[in-house]
Amino acid sequence: MTSSDPHTDNRVAAYRAEIRAVVRTQRLAGFGLVLLGAVLVWGGTRAGGLAEIVQMTGYAALAAGWALMLAAIFLRTRYHRRRMAEMDGGPR
Repeated sequence: MTSSDPHTDNRVAAYRAEIRAVVRTQRLAGFGLVLLGAVLVWGGTRAGGLAEIVQMTGYAALAAGWALMLAAIFLRTRYHRRRMAEMDGGPR
């Protein structure tokens, strides 16, 4: 069994913490909008006369939430690529 290098383990843990912090606010806002949209779409059936407006608002929140999450994934991937190129010694 091979033993792991504590120096390498510390660097990996630090990088994981760094990458988790990238566009965190956008990811959490997107997740919140997706949850809100799901609740609104589900609750729209019980909204009586406002059912159509509540459901459309829910669908809009779902769309905005997913768009935010996809944008955050794109930005995080771009950051990771740039960071890896930096570690390898220059841009690619």
